[in-house]
Parts: sequence; structure tokens; C-alpha cells
Amino acid sequence: MTQKLLAGTRLFPLLAAFMLLCGTGQALAQTQQIRAFSHRGGRMEHDENTLYAFRKSWDAGYTGFETDVRMSADGVLYIMHDHSLDRTTNGHGILEEMNSSQIDSLRTKQDHPILRMDELARFFDGKDSLYVEWELKSGPQHLYPRERLETYVEKVYQTVQTIRTRGSQFVFTSSDYRGLRYLQEHHPEAELLLIIGQPLSDATIATALTVGIHTLGCTMQGTSREMVAKAHKAGIIVSLWPGQSVEDFMLGAYLGADRMCTDVPIAVKQWVEAHAPWLNVKY
Repeated sequence: MTQKLLAGTRLFPLLAAFMLLCGTGQALAQTQQIRAFSHRGGRMEHDENTLYAFRKSWDAGYTGFETDVRMSADGVLYIMHDHSLDRTTNGHGILEEMNSSQIDSLRTKQDHPILRMDELARFFDGKDSLYVEWELKSGPQHLYPRERLETYVEKVYQTVQTIRTRGSQFVFTSSDYRGLRYLQEHHPEAELLLIIGQPLSDATIATALTVGIHTLGCTMQGTSREMVAKAHKAGIIVSLWPGQSVEDFMLGAYLGADRMCTDVPIAVKQWVEAHAPWLNVKY
């Protein structure tokens, strides 16, 4: 599949549409920059949310990343997308209901250690010009009642502050507004992104403006170029997902996205460099 994508046989129609729309690739490059970032370290290329995955993306030239943070029963932060351990590890049960000693004894199904957030922070420490999205995974909501939620969000925020870096951008994201609201109230300088599992629309733009968050993560399917332009006019930065293929990345670029996650970061970078070098992509 990846070889076919890299060969470009299925992508040239999108590329042609791009060229017709913009006149030339150079014209597009002058008007749009896309911040590409490795989703969970490139979950379709490597073992998601492991230090191995993030290192492979870094070694491939990426400075943009996305990851997920959860908190164990004894208050330790882990890099894990699901609240259930079943899909990605050799364990069973709910991460939030287990102590760190139990979680540390597990391995991923590809035999990597379960990554703690402080370990990932140390990996990023000393690296400059980073773009990292830290997704607050506070669902299901009953696992994070108010007091626990506030403790969790504060720990995530403070762990990010330990990273020594220059020219970097750290963004706190969530589909659960509760955690973002805490950051608005207690750390108003924090950059926030509201994830809405819907296409970009008048309603999603209105939601962002109502809660005072000016970066939206919406689904690519159902989003139009016209709506992206409308969001930009309203002062909204647009991040689109999912990015499961090079074609998805090119579609997001065509739609006018400011930021694009990708599950295949290495394939995307190789394809764009080979076939669309005029695109202004920051990896």
C-alpha cells in the first residue's frame, strides 16, 4: 500500500486539482503553510505512543508530534490513547483503575515498554522548534470526576513546563471541554485546541468562538474549502483529521488546513518531497 502511495499513481488527480486551483504550486506555497505532525508517533508505521515511535519520527526529520495522556490510579501520567489496556498492551482492564507498578510491568503488543509522560518529556527536552499536541484523554468522564480531573490537568501542564526548549509550541487539546476550561481559568497563556468529531461547519465555528478557543480539530470528511476559508475569516486555525494516508494529507492541503496529523508521517514526507516539493510543509 505504502509503495503505491509513494509511487503517486493514486495521488496525481489530487495534485492536478491543486495545480489547477492555484495556478502553480509556487503560488500555493506562498499563501499556505501546513504544520504536519506525527500522530501518536505514526501509529500506522510504528508501535503507537511508544518512545520507539516518537524516536523514529524524529529521526525521519519530524519536529511535530501528537500524543495522548492518561493518569493511573496512583496519579502517574502515561502516554496511552485508550482507557482500556486491551487493544495495545498485553494487559487487561482500565488504566485509570490500575497502579503504576501494575502498568509498568506490562508491554505493548509489539513488546515495547508502556511510556510514561515524564519519559517522553525527557525525550523532547533540549530539542528546539518542536510542535507537540498533548491530548487530555479524560474520558469516559466518570473516570475523571472534577477533583481528579483538575489534579490530572495540572500535572500534565506542569510536566510540559519541565521541557527545556527554544522556539517550540506546545498545545493542549481535548474533546472534553472541562480540562480546557481548567487551563483557561488557571493557565490562560496555554495554547488550546478543541477537538470536535464533526466536519468544520457554522456550528463548530460558533462553538469555538463561544468557548473562546481559536483552534479547531475537525474531521476532514465533510469539510469544504469554503468552510475552511470561513473559519479563517473568523480567526480560527483549522486542524483536520484523520490522516491515514498520503491521499488524506493531500486532501487536507487542498482544503486549506493549517495543521494536519498523519498516521504515516514518513510516507507523507517522502511523497511530498518527491512529488510536491513546492508545498510549504513544516514537519
